[in-house]
Amino acid sequence: MSKKFWLMLCAGALALHAGAALASTSLAVSAAPANSAENTVRQTLLRLVPKAEVDQITPAPIPGFYQVIASGHLVYISADGKYVMNGDLIDGVKGESLTDDAWASYRKTELAKVPVSDRIVFAPKNPKYTVTVFTDVTCPYCRVLHQQIDAFNKEGIAVQYLAWPRSGVTGDDGKPTQTYNEMVSIWCSADRNDAFTDAKKGKLPKQVDCKNPVKDQFDLGLKLGVTGTPSVYAEDGTLIGGYLSPTEMLQAVQEHSATGG
Repeated sequence: MSKKFWLMLCAGALALHAGAALASTSLAVSAAPANSAENTVRQTLLRLVPKAEVDQITPAPIPGFYQVIASGHLVYISADGKYVMNGDLIDGVKGESLTDDAWASYRKTELAKVPVSDRIVFAPKNPKYTVTVFTDVTCPYCRVLHQQIDAFNKEGIAVQYLAWPRSGVTGDDGKPTQTYNEMVSIWCSADRNDAFTDAKKGKLPKQVDCKNPVKDQFDLGLKLGVTGTPSVYAEDGTLIGGYLSPTEMLQAVQEHSATGG
């Protein structure tokens, strides 16, 4: 049920009455205290998706609802647990997406927890802007983006890479995937930047291992809703695109920069 439920969320097709769904499940969940709306909301989601990892529950802009971020998805659940809604919540006055704003705020907070020392950074001497890019060493558009790294830097944009092996951390056989091993080797190289650039050109890194952040960064990507690479985030946490040309990147970062360009 959980996979189907999340697929429905991704497709934006969910508008269900949670009471009916709860009646159809035999999963035993302890009753939430009557005065705890947050716990009611949490239990409602976990009844529907038992394996969901609930990361944040906050009051929603809609009266009587809570905003829930769980396992890379954002939904709205009524305080009494009767209704679950998925979709883009729009401010009818400003015409702005409140859902996008909520995601951006959450992502900004979570990305800020990743130390620069765990990233692979290509930056000009005095960067005006910074983007965070979840990347894979094998994806074609990731390679095209990195081929233009000098152009991004020339525009004053620092590019900070996080690892996100598209094939996952482990395969169906339970063993680490080849891409994961390659990215670990890059992050463990004496010169990460050179190893990273070589890998983008198709040159496999020398296999080495060490304590590294690759799995943690992959898991973070899932938590933030990353589904492919490259995924490019502006300083305010907004997803500004997959591949962007230097001109497009500059325009996007100026729009979402704290300095306003």
